[in-house]
Order: sequence, then C-alpha cells, then structure tokens
Amino acid sequence: MGIQQIEVYHVVLNNKEPFRIATGVTTEIRNVVVKIVTDYGVIGWGESSPSQRVTGENAETVIKTLDKIAPKLIGKCPLCIERDVELMDSIVKENPAAKAAVDIALHDILGKTARKPLFMLLGGYCTEVLTDLTLSIKTPKEMAKDAQKAVKRGFKAIKVKIGIKPTEDVERIRLIREAVGNIIQLRIDANQGWTPKQAIEALNKMAKFNIQFAEQPVPAENMRGLIEVRKNSPIPIMADESVHSPEDALRLIQAEAIDFINIKLMKSGGILKGRKIADVAEAAGIPCMIGCMAESEIGIAAGAHLAAAVKNIQYADLDSNLFLKETLVKEGGTEVKNSMRTFPKQNGLGIQTLDEQLLGKPKKLYK
Repeated sequence: MGIQQIEVYHVVLNNKEPFRIATGVTTEIRNVVVKIVTDYGVIGWGESSPSQRVTGENAETVIKTLDKIAPKLIGKCPLCIERDVELMDSIVKENPAAKAAVDIALHDILGKTARKPLFMLLGGYCTEVLTDLTLSIKTPKEMAKDAQKAVKRGFKAIKVKIGIKPTEDVERIRLIREAVGNIIQLRIDANQGWTPKQAIEALNKMAKFNIQFAEQPVPAENMRGLIEVRKNSPIPIMADESVHSPEDALRLIQAEAIDFINIKLMKSGGILKGRKIADVAEAAGIPCMIGCMAESEIGIAAGAHLAAAVKNIQYADLDSNLFLKETLVKEGGTEVKNSMRTFPKQNGLGIQTLDEQLLGKPKKLYK
C-alpha cells in the first residue's frame, strides 16, 4: 500500500459566541484539513488546528509546511507511521500542528485497513471517554450561570478558564461551586495568566472549593516558577503549554514541577508522539489528560480515540467542536451524551462524510 494523493483544505468555522481565555478572545477558527488517498482506495482524514500563541503556527504556515512535507510522502507506506513521522521531522523541525494533520490521517488509514476502530488498535482500554465542558471567561455571575447550564446538559466535569485577576478568579470559582454543588468535577486553567506569587495566593484560597487540578498557572517558559507553585499549592498542578514533546515531559517530571500533563495532539505533532508523552508520564506515575485547541469533529475524534486507548490518559477536555456554529462532519465522528464521548462502529476515526460546502476545494493537491 502506498500514498497516492494528498489533498489540503483551508476551513473557516465560526464560534457560537466569543470564547475568552487569559491570552485573548476567539470568534472563529481557521483550520487545515488533510485527506490522504492510498493506491488501495483507503482514505484517511486529518486536521490541523494551529495556535500562534502556543506553537507559533497559523493556517497559512501549516499549508506552507505541508507544501514541504506532502510531496515527500507520496509513494510512502501509510502504515509505517513511525517512519513517516521520522521523515516529516527530518524535513521540518518544528510545526507540530501541521504534522498532526498528517499523523491523524495516517492513523485513520491504519484503522480502516485493519477494519477496527482506532482506539481498539491503540490499546482499547475503554469504550467511552468522560469529557468536561469549558467555561469561557466572563463575569463571575455569568460563569456561574453557564456552569448551571452545563450541568443541565449532562456534563459531570467543568473546566473553568481563569487567569485575569486573581481576586476575581477566586470569586468565579466560589460562585461556580455554589451553583453546581459538590458532585461536579471542577478543573481550572489559568492559561499562563498568573505570576508565581499570584498563583500560590489564589490556589490556596481556592483549595476549599475542591478543585481537581490547576492547569498552567504561570508562563510556559517559567519552569522555576512552576516548581515554586507546585511546592506551595494545595491543588495539584497540570502542565499544558509547558509540554509539547516527550522530551518536555521528561524534563518537567525530573524537575518535579508537575503532577499532571495535558497532552494536545496539535502540540505533540499527532497521535504517535502524544502516545509517547503518555508513556513517559506513566513511567513516572504522572497521569495525563487529552486536551484540544480548536479542532472540529475530526481532531476531536483523534484525541478521543487516543484517550480511550491508553490507561494513563485519565482525563479529557475534548469539547472544542461544541462551541462551533457549523458542523464539518456530517456523518460519523464521536458524540457527547451525559458528559461521555462515545464512538461509532465505523473503522478508523469513524469519520464518514464531511460537509463539502464547508470543506470547499483543495488549496493544494499532491500526487
């Protein structure tokens, strides 16, 4: 089996409402979809959801990167994923979100060729995944109302975006916990918005509200600050922007800077290296979460399959497609009911058909 053709699409999707985190506001997403066609007629779908602030990428740089990578993949075996990823890395050192689109499509082909849902091939640890729903930053009272709405929709876990003003952030958590009761899991994410001193003060005040973990309280490059926060925080600390690769994971684990790691396929370069991060973390007794950037149903399906496959991926934040007005995948993909991501019976990622109007015509075609 060989890769016969690669198609690259630029997709623009709108948010239902502006989504705010500590580092900015998003009203639309600009992602890149990759379609890989083999000479056996098997098709794989992948997606890149780049982030300028996290990986230094945007849709335009992703397409330029794929312009370097895709021609070299024509004729290669799509099932030799480790070798194909090695080839991509030899051509382009960085740009993980661009590589993720190819990696995901290759894994989709693997599942379809083996005639199994992807999570079964990668480990098959469980058959559904509990995901949280993320609350965009608003006033404390508005976020408490949004939390109540999430619970009414069946969500058992809520991730709260904070990181603006510590005093307001504490009030947000107080009102949200009051609104949803004690059974709902609460996680917080400061998106690098605090200084170490602010983080320590805020986390100590929030501890009484039963928080599962605090994600990326300080800037990614401030490892000393992260170590300081972890030593002085009653709430476990999760790294997100600080960990892109297995090497990053090892470095932070050795420094005793973290309690958890948030794996995102767009940071790691796809499923293959995301799995390697989980393996490094498992060896050190560090549980992981699968998170997301702003993926549509394609990227979310990829993350969900990896989460279901691996025992050490104990948490999931796979909700980005729920904030979009448009639905790119018409048939297939994962669904959410009562906080659980469930899988279709179809093989691979389970993606069947896409909305051709939203997808548009290929920006690039390689064969």
